[in-house]
Amino acid sequence: MKKSSMMAPMTIMASVAAVLVLSSASMASAADAAGLDMNFYGSTCPRVEAIVKEEMVAILKAAPTLAGPLLRLHFHDCFVRGCDASVLLDSTPTSTAEKDATPNLTLRGFGSVQRVKDRLEQACPGTVSCADVLALMARDAVVLANGPSWPVALGRRDGRVSLANETNQLPPPTANFTRLVSMFAAKGLSVRDLVVLSGGHTLGTAHCNLFSDRLYNFTGANSLADVDPALDAAYLARLRSRCRSLADNTTLNEMDPGSFLSFDSSYYSLVARRRGLFHSDAALLTDPATRAYVQRQATGLFTAEFFRDFADSMVKMSTIDVLTGQQQGEIRKKCNLVN
Repeated sequence: MKKSSMMAPMTIMASVAAVLVLSSASMASAADAAGLDMNFYGSTCPRVEAIVKEEMVAILKAAPTLAGPLLRLHFHDCFVRGCDASVLLDSTPTSTAEKDATPNLTLRGFGSVQRVKDRLEQACPGTVSCADVLALMARDAVVLANGPSWPVALGRRDGRVSLANETNQLPPPTANFTRLVSMFAAKGLSVRDLVVLSGGHTLGTAHCNLFSDRLYNFTGANSLADVDPALDAAYLARLRSRCRSLADNTTLNEMDPGSFLSFDSSYYSLVARRRGLFHSDAALLTDPATRAYVQRQATGLFTAEFFRDFADSMVKMSTIDVLTGQQQGEIRKKCNLVN
């Protein structure tokens, strides 16, 4: 198993630089279509990207395990109401917000987002949206974990509404392939985006209860023999040694064991060996197109291709239903509260 590293091989990074050039035109067109601009803060907050990067370096130096959660936070934001930072809003006495819905109870990194926002408020008061902060932090989290970079067009505005019951739009870890395709398509994302963005599971950890039914209660029989046949037997035994019961909601497991702090293509090697943690990971092997992509990346010979694909798909995802212009949304002073 590949060990985690904070230094990416130079040959991979050189290849990534080359293929990102080829992707720049499609990325720019996606941003233009969404009404975003690479130089949106050029005159109002010219150091925005540098400030975010400085803070992210400090954040991940102190807590390197936050790279995956910060990427996940952006994903969970964009799939509900678009990329409008609604996932950051607190519940009110009359309304339960997204962050307090079941799919989001394990989200982390809210304090880090506010830390970056506070620094930007000092430099450029009332200028940079929390939605843009999230998009930039997700990109920098991947880069600092030795993954690819991509241009983040800016100009998103923050939404004023956050509803817990709308988190049913989030693809759950229990989803089969048909449901995953449908949920991604509803956001304008393709089957290719599905298999590529699933590669983000190379970073981070997950609680046992998100997959423990595969270990103990796959069909509802609730017995030790009731296991998911799609899960490698040796890996199942290893997971059982950590997740001692169906109800364990506290134990954390690396989604990409041995490499969960480093962004790489080893996730696909695990999935190809039937060692993906979630139902949704195993589902990638049930379709010919996604299975072919998994098997290609599992060879370890096409990491630069995966990096390019991931960058392309992240640009698409980060432009889902964005709010732009003075008539939509707002620029929050505090990311957890509407103004």
